[in-house]
Amino acid sequence: MKRIQFLQGVAAALCLAASSTASFAQGYPNKPVRLVVPFPAGGATDLFARTLGQKMGDKLGTTLIIDNKPGAGGAIGSDLVAKAQADGYTLLLATTSTHSIGPAITSKLPYDTVRDFSPIAHVGDAPSIMLVPVNSPAKTVREWIDHAKKNPGKLNYASSGNGTIVQLTAELFKAQAGVFVTHIPYKGTALAIPDLISGKIDVLFDSLPTGMPHVRDGRLRALGVTTLKRSPLAPELPPIADTLPGYESNTWFGFYGPKGLSADIVARVNKAANEALADPEVKDKLSRLGIEPATAGTPEQFAKMVATDAAKWKKIVVERKITNE
Repeated sequence: MKRIQFLQGVAAALCLAASSTASFAQGYPNKPVRLVVPFPAGGATDLFARTLGQKMGDKLGTTLIIDNKPGAGGAIGSDLVAKAQADGYTLLLATTSTHSIGPAITSKLPYDTVRDFSPIAHVGDAPSIMLVPVNSPAKTVREWIDHAKKNPGKLNYASSGNGTIVQLTAELFKAQAGVFVTHIPYKGTALAIPDLISGKIDVLFDSLPTGMPHVRDGRLRALGVTTLKRSPLAPELPPIADTLPGYESNTWFGFYGPKGLSADIVARVNKAANEALADPEVKDKLSRLGIEPATAGTPEQFAKMVATDAAKWKKIVVERKITNE
C-alpha cells in the first residue's frame, strides 16, 4: 500500500513539474534576455549580435542585452552560458571558432560543445576571399595553384594566428590543391595586409568586408570566394569550388542555450531569429558587415550543420598537425 502511495506521489510531482515548465515556457519572455557574445565589443560577432538582437527583441517582445565576455578564443563566454540556468534568459551567439574549431584545437575545454548546449538557430555566414598581390603572376585560382606547384616551398600565406579560421581556410586549400606553401602567422589580418600589398606575402584568405575595399581600390587582386556558390556580397568573384570541387570555408554564426532548454523556448527564439533575418533592414545592415543571413532552418538542421563543419576542421587540424601555440 505504501509503495503504491509513493508511486502515486512521484507521478503527481512529475505532472506538477511538467505543468510548471509548460506554464513557464508559455509566459516566456517576461524580462530582458541576456545574449552573451564571447568576443570583444566592436568586432564582427559583436556588431552582428547588436544588429540582429534589436530586431529579435522586437519579435520576442523584450530586450536582448548584449553581454561581451571575450577571452580564450571564445571559451570564457561559452562556458558561462553552458553553466547558466536553462530558462531561456541566457543565450550564446556562437561561431565556427567556438563550436567547430575550438574542440579540435583545445583538448581541455571546460564544457562539451555538443552535450552542454541546446542548439537554437543558424543565423548567418561570413565568407572569405582569396587575395594576392596585384603583381602576382596568377589571375585565377587555377593559375595560382599551378604557380605554387612550380615553386614548392617558395611561396607563403599569412594568417591571423595559429589555429584561427584564417589559417585553417588556407590549410584546407593546400590540402585540396596539393601544394606546399609556408605559413606566416600575424596578430590579425590587418597587420598582414601591408605585406601582402607589397608582395612580401603571396596569398591571404581574408574576410570579405575587410579584403574587398583593397581589391576595389586596386591594391590587391581577389581570385575567388570561399562559398560553394557565388556570394551576393561579391557576385563578381567565382567560387574557389569551381576549381577545387567541394572547397568551402565560412564563419558561421548561431544561437545556443544551455543544455536542457525547453523545446517551447527553443522554438520561440528560433522563430524570432528567422523572422528578424527576413527583415529587409536587417539584411541590408548584415550585408554591410559582410554577413549573409542564414536561410530559415530548424535547431536540428543547425546541429547537423555544426557537426559536419566540426568534423571537417578536426580532420584538417589532425592531418596538418595544427595547434594554437
